[in-house]
Amino acid sequence: MGVIARQSIKGALANYLGVAIGFFTTFFVLTDCLTQEEIGLTRVMVDAAMLFSGLAQLGTNASIIRFFPFFKSDDHKNHGIFGWSILIPFIGFTLFALFFFIFKVDIIEVYSKKSPLIANYIYLLLPLTFFALYLTVFETNASVLLRITVPRIVREVGIRLFNLVCYLLYGNGVISLDLFVLLFCLGYAVAMLINFFYLLSLGRISFRIDWKFINRDRMKEIVLYTLFMTATVLAGNIPLVNSLFLGAQTGLALTGVYTIAFYIANIVEVPYRSLGAISRPMISQAVRDDNWDEVNRLGKLVSLHQFLVSSMLFYFIWINLGPLFAVIPHGSEYVGGMGVVFFLGLAKIVNSSLSIGTDVLNYSRFYPFSLLFIAMLTALAIVFNNWLIPIWSIDGSACATLFSYIIYFAVLLIFISAKLKVNLFSAKHFVVLVLLLALFALNLLWTQFVSPLFSGGGMMMLLTEAIIKTAAMLVIGIVAVKRLHISKDVDKLFDKISLRSNCRMRHWRR
Repeated sequence: MGVIARQSIKGALANYLGVAIGFFTTFFVLTDCLTQEEIGLTRVMVDAAMLFSGLAQLGTNASIIRFFPFFKSDDHKNHGIFGWSILIPFIGFTLFALFFFIFKVDIIEVYSKKSPLIANYIYLLLPLTFFALYLTVFETNASVLLRITVPRIVREVGIRLFNLVCYLLYGNGVISLDLFVLLFCLGYAVAMLINFFYLLSLGRISFRIDWKFINRDRMKEIVLYTLFMTATVLAGNIPLVNSLFLGAQTGLALTGVYTIAFYIANIVEVPYRSLGAISRPMISQAVRDDNWDEVNRLGKLVSLHQFLVSSMLFYFIWINLGPLFAVIPHGSEYVGGMGVVFFLGLAKIVNSSLSIGTDVLNYSRFYPFSLLFIAMLTALAIVFNNWLIPIWSIDGSACATLFSYIIYFAVLLIFISAKLKVNLFSAKHFVVLVLLLALFALNLLWTQFVSPLFSGGGMMMLLTEAIIKTAAMLVIGIVAVKRLHISKDVDKLFDKISLRSNCRMRHWRR
């Protein structure tokens, strides 16, 4: 098994371990230890830091992936590209800090009416942004070296465990709210330092910039690309923009409800975190080699697998949403977020399945057009949020995300198809869509004819039905995917699982 396959599998396992920890934390600790307003506070703080840190990167992450093949050298010093990855974000952070101090009073005023609690902790936003900034930078450095497992564990498992401890300490009255928020932010500092020392342990990096390696033309290309990529940060962070709008327009309590629903929907996108991290350098290399057949192959492969996996995850989340809200502490207070789960879940399917198209554009010679696409996406998000939140509250924010992504990716895919002859879709995408609709139809039939058999039995019967229905639908889904031959890679995976099961059965019989 190659390094790419090993790292991708290990990264995916880290993601799902993080999901398991996050599931327990979010639904059985967070909802019990924090109020809706306090949940909303942590959400707005983290989302603001992630958004601002993304802008402060000044496109560094995309630049590292795009230009690493040019800087790569046999002595592992790579002409100081990692030095650039430290310097440029620091410049961006300095600019953000200046912006923050100039507009600090205005930011507080925006939230003072609906979310006054934010004003008490606004001073922590600057260091939290710094920690989130370099946490991501060090992750990207590891990614181009095809070492994503440890950074994935740090982000998906380490931070969640640290937060879990913070929630429990605060929920049991061991620490005050002030200390809780401070420790919550310091968790990102710890994660950042772990990633930094992990990079050093690889022995394959040098932070010393080779100033002589870059000629004027190459420097111009890097600077222009980096500036353009700064704007693309908003493409993957529209949900973060939504939470900031919600905090200002609806208050932290409803933002807390949105947060719980957002976490549920976010599970749909988990597989792409590893697949995307490992596929982007491969796309970048294929574009650099002018191998557009390979770009097309990778694009279709990533898009199809993401569409299949994210659709199935969304389906099984949706059919179990009622039982989930029934068992979590104070679940009745958060059940109003079901609409958010539905619309955000669809948005996550669209985004995770088609984001590879954004990567193709960013690594191609047409990358300057990304600025226009992101400007369009940002404008759509702002317009839809301002229009729909007053009408549908948190459901309106989720719809704003879905509508923005649909329009954005429709235009983007038409563009890369016309200019780069890259098409992400295949007939198998339609097969997956039909399968998904068929499964939803089966769920409606189950609800109509089978669910009444479990009614009136209380919580135990509700959970029993959920387990039986999930198992039945899972078997039907697996058999359908296998019989329809949606993907050769999926077929091979099933064959390996079947072979191993048969071997174990024969061994057991002996």
